[in-house]
Amino acid sequence: MSNNRFKVGVAGAGVMGSGITQVMALAGCEVSCCDIDDEVINVALTNVDNGRFGVKSAADRGMISEEEGESALKRMHFTTEMDALNDADLVIEAIPERLDLKVSFWKELDKRALEKTIFASNSSGFPISAMAAATERADRFIGWHWASPAAVMKLAEIVRGKETSEETVDTVVSLAKSAGKNPIVINDNDSNWGYVTNRVYFAMVKEASAVVKEGIADRDQVDQLMTDCFRWPSGPFGMTRGATSGWK
Repeated sequence: MSNNRFKVGVAGAGVMGSGITQVMALAGCEVSCCDIDDEVINVALTNVDNGRFGVKSAADRGMISEEEGESALKRMHFTTEMDALNDADLVIEAIPERLDLKVSFWKELDKRALEKTIFASNSSGFPISAMAAATERADRFIGWHWASPAAVMKLAEIVRGKETSEETVDTVVSLAKSAGKNPIVINDNDSNWGYVTNRVYFAMVKEASAVVKEGIADRDQVDQLMTDCFRWPSGPFGMTRGATSGWK
């Protein structure tokens, strides 16, 4: 699909929100990224331009051309004005992982956004149905869970809610593919947090922490053993540190 006229809104300009903004702009979308904090916006502007995973770094590594990077930067718009989300075709929410904040955000945006707008949450594991219930568009509400750093990781954990339409799923899957991601569609679960990736990941972290607590090995040893055995790029504790810091 052509994304030249597709408008994406991103709520939250932190590590994930700014990374998502960059990816979608490189995919050809016009992207408005909103945050209530001016300082967060300033950091985001620096990161997407010349941060470790920014467009200039990508061009230096030959992943994109300088022209593609410059064009993408022109398609990214950062603002503290939340009204910038109102006319988007798709809004991706990447605000702090608190269900009450997410429900409140979606409830308010639902009053202002276009009727056609698709809502996608980057929640790490909250039930999609719990957020969709705050809106009048459960059929156009979906989960799109990204991994950090968004510019590098292929993950696109697409979470289909109980009322999410096939058209919504197809649109988001197509967008994810156009952005270079590997979308996998899974079903929502009201009774457990974490979808697939985080349910499995945190089970691993729990067991790794038990190994350390029992004095069998320290954290560095656990990480090294797991990377040596399974050829992971990082062990469970290293993954937690990296994801939390944005892999700085």
